[in-house]
Amino acid sequence: MRKTMNFNFKWAFSKAASEVPKAMPNKWDWVNLPHTWNNIDGQDGGADYHRGTCYYVKEFEKMDLPQGMLYFLEINGANSSADVYLNGQKLAHHDGGYSTWRVNMTKALKEKNLLVIAVDNSENTKVYPQMADFTFYGGLYRDVNIIVTEESHFDLEYYGGPGIKVTPRIQGKDAEVEVEVYVTNRKEGQELYYTILDKAGEPVVEWSSMEEDVVMKLPNVHLWKGTKDPYLYTVCVKLIEGEQELDKICARFGCRSFQIDPDKGFILNGERYPLRGVSRHQDRWGLGNALLPEHHKEDMEMICEMGANTIRLAHYQHDQYFYDLCDETGMVVWAEIPYISKHMPEGRENTISQMKELITQNYNHPGIVVWGLSNEITISGSDEDLLENHRILNDLAHEMDATRLTTIACVSMCDMNDPYIQIPDVVSYNHYFGWYGGDTSMNGPWFDKFHELHPDIPIGCSEYGCEALNWHTSEPAQGDYTEEYQAYYHEELIKQLFSREYLWATHVWNMFDFGADARNEGGENGQNHKGLVTFDRKYKKDSFYAYKAWLSDEPFVHICGKRYVNRVEDMTKVTVYSNLPEVELFVNGESLEKQRSEEHFFYFQVPNVGKTVLRAVAGECQDSSVIQKVNVFDESYRLKEKGAILNWFDITAPEGYFSLNDTMGAIMKHEQGRKVLAGLMAGMQSQMSGGKAMSFEMNEGMMKMLEGFTLVRMANLMGTAGVKMTKEQLLAINEQLNQIQK
Repeated sequence: MRKTMNFNFKWAFSKAASEVPKAMPNKWDWVNLPHTWNNIDGQDGGADYHRGTCYYVKEFEKMDLPQGMLYFLEINGANSSADVYLNGQKLAHHDGGYSTWRVNMTKALKEKNLLVIAVDNSENTKVYPQMADFTFYGGLYRDVNIIVTEESHFDLEYYGGPGIKVTPRIQGKDAEVEVEVYVTNRKEGQELYYTILDKAGEPVVEWSSMEEDVVMKLPNVHLWKGTKDPYLYTVCVKLIEGEQELDKICARFGCRSFQIDPDKGFILNGERYPLRGVSRHQDRWGLGNALLPEHHKEDMEMICEMGANTIRLAHYQHDQYFYDLCDETGMVVWAEIPYISKHMPEGRENTISQMKELITQNYNHPGIVVWGLSNEITISGSDEDLLENHRILNDLAHEMDATRLTTIACVSMCDMNDPYIQIPDVVSYNHYFGWYGGDTSMNGPWFDKFHELHPDIPIGCSEYGCEALNWHTSEPAQGDYTEEYQAYYHEELIKQLFSREYLWATHVWNMFDFGADARNEGGENGQNHKGLVTFDRKYKKDSFYAYKAWLSDEPFVHICGKRYVNRVEDMTKVTVYSNLPEVELFVNGESLEKQRSEEHFFYFQVPNVGKTVLRAVAGECQDSSVIQKVNVFDESYRLKEKGAILNWFDITAPEGYFSLNDTMGAIMKHEQGRKVLAGLMAGMQSQMSGGKAMSFEMNEGMMKMLEGFTLVRMANLMGTAGVKMTKEQLLAINEQLNQIQK
């Protein structure tokens, strides 16, 4: 009978070792798994986190393991490549840092054993990802187990899969459930016993067979209905020899049908079911990717509190526990491989193996509806090798899974007629109009244009968002990193995207701030701050509550700007969010005004005199905050970037004249301004190899996006991309701009 033993405790670890140890080291660090060596340096900025080969070593005796015939090492996440050695013998190599894989250790086992796992997250040209806006944390950052089986057992070695494949098909009020199992070393006369259990664990169908592929009828099927009713069945299969149970596996599944219509969007079990939700990165402040179950659970609880019904699990395979949570809570899931940003001609086999692992290991999850082929892969343009890679992946996904669709996340400047978008079943775009260039009003019309041009292609929004830290203002503006601008941005995007029924899904980028060690912006380096919740999960930004107002059925009211206390203006705007139709605002105990809003956003003008206590009431719900009148703007609320070449306050900006604080778009409208910009771009271009920085091509689409950037912001961001300009160079350009009248 199969037994599983957790193997997380007490590993010797070294970043400094240069070769596989032949004996147990006595001066290495002791660590427990899950573990990463980049939980600090991968989140502090500088693009200098340790990337290389590190070693994990563990001694154990065979007598301490469960008894059985065969012994498998199960590794649930080793980023990004790894080699396994047992007693000096190399047993396996694996490429891909986000999936489960197993190693048969049986023949190499001795009574006393030395196990070494060499994990490597160094740069290369074959294993994805290699370029992306997140940290590639190295380490054994998920559980490691020992699985012991009899000689005859359900398969453990095919792409890390569970050895069972469950395919329910709705037939009126009933369902046909096809169950395929894969048995290794099966012997004549061994029988299979199938049982389907309901949610309470009671058997509803039982079946005995010699076949490894059976179809069972499930009468009066209880459908999996997303967040409304995420009902799950369980199928268990036993391998029997005479009276002995040799092995047993179980898999949960849900019975549901879906389609994605180019006009009606997502349809679940025959009814429109608009997908409105978030994307998620799995890492945390101080932990990196080395998470425990309680961290995953807390993430899911916040996503559910917000009222989302879909999650894009970006940009790689996530922990099986989190997929289980998605099934249990009814989340509709986009699952993808880390084929991202930079196409590598030598990486094709790795995209294929990672797609095989993703589908094999996750086929049984009812929440998953699309397999993601790639993300922003055409950022440097597309060529025939890239297109062929996608055709192969698309065909592979359909061959392995005829029940689901394929999708891609296109970079914003990807042409609507690029042959790349013709490959998958459905398409989504990553757009940041209103943050990276353009303005918020451009988002909805862009999708209308795509829908008109391609009426038969379902279109969605796979990423949109903007960054916010603990900076504040009463005059929010694009690029200021304030919580107020982020709230404004999402208010506008909610109204534009949620009103377009043809959008098959919308996914906010991102639910949580996450580690991106190359980033140097917003005043807190090493992170992407587009999250609706902070990296440590301690603070829900105001924009979180904007979505809760639209998506959650749980009554609430929220006053925005709680961290923005000191204000200089005599009348100040106070925004309140609620999913109830009417809000009354009280100022120092007296009613100021009642408002009704179909958009769930309420805006009050409040006299700002001395200390003011605010209380918002909606139905039975209430929320409070405080504002304080000050004579001079509180500089602690103003962005000051660490390590920036220049901050806005270093720049002279005579009234009526241009400066580095103006946007590229505004300067380009002036003939003299265009000449100054041409010189600036020439200086930047000279530092790029073949017109590229970090493989980002300075094409027309990229230039259009940059029009919304102030020059000082662009200079700081381009520094992250490897283009360096000195303070003196930028101030000289600013002096030229100061001579040009607006």
